[in-house]
Amino acid sequence: MITGKDNELIKDTAKLMSSAKYRRESGRFAAEGVRLCMDGALSGAVIQWFLYTESAQKKYAEEFMLLQQKAQRSSAVSEALFKKIADTTAPQGFLCIFAMPDAAHRLGSIRPQGRYAALENIQDPSNLGTILRTAEALGTDGVILSADCCDVYAPKVVRGSMGAVFRVPMMFPEDFTAWIRSLREEHIITYASTPHEADNIRDIDFSQGGVMLIGNEGNGLRPETMAACDRSVRIEMKGRAESLNAASAAAILLYHLTL
Repeated sequence: MITGKDNELIKDTAKLMSSAKYRRESGRFAAEGVRLCMDGALSGAVIQWFLYTESAQKKYAEEFMLLQQKAQRSSAVSEALFKKIADTTAPQGFLCIFAMPDAAHRLGSIRPQGRYAALENIQDPSNLGTILRTAEALGTDGVILSADCCDVYAPKVVRGSMGAVFRVPMMFPEDFTAWIRSLREEHIITYASTPHEADNIRDIDFSQGGVMLIGNEGNGLRPETMAACDRSVRIEMKGRAESLNAASAAAILLYHLTL
């Protein structure tokens, strides 16, 4: 039973929960809660360490057995200490440290007539998590993220994705705009979403698939990224609304793309 906050595993877990830089450098991330831990295990993610409380072990006995079998190592943690490292206000007592997917398990290329979401500079973790969840639900073939998006393995993103972060193929090009331009050479259609003057999303034939671009919550897509796309699209809105939340807009755009 780990009870001290100076324990190296506890300090390591706390850093994984709070620091994107540390997650990138170590190639690991933490996911808290019964549902997320199970999602990761059943999706084939590598569990390097499984932390649990005794009360959670008893309450979720079946899940505990599976997670302990899947994990490379496991440790019991006191209730008080678990609450200190947890990211939620009412923790369930399960936390797994996962290895980030290697290159072999990421989106390697864009296939013709596939349907993809491409995100530029999405900053709100809740938005990013919801978009990943939506992308999985609608059957998109993958999600491409610019380098300046918030960390996809941040606790709020992982939780908001409802496990999609373990299953949705993702790609992280270093030069996002240059990568968008390169798709023209492969005859893959790119669509820049905008609240301004553009083609109505309802009037577009998406039978050839393509890549739907969604930009920053406040500023949208960068001008150079817009210029690199084949077409600009908008969601027709009624009433006095001028724009939609990025996650809400993504849901509508991806729904039309994947019909």
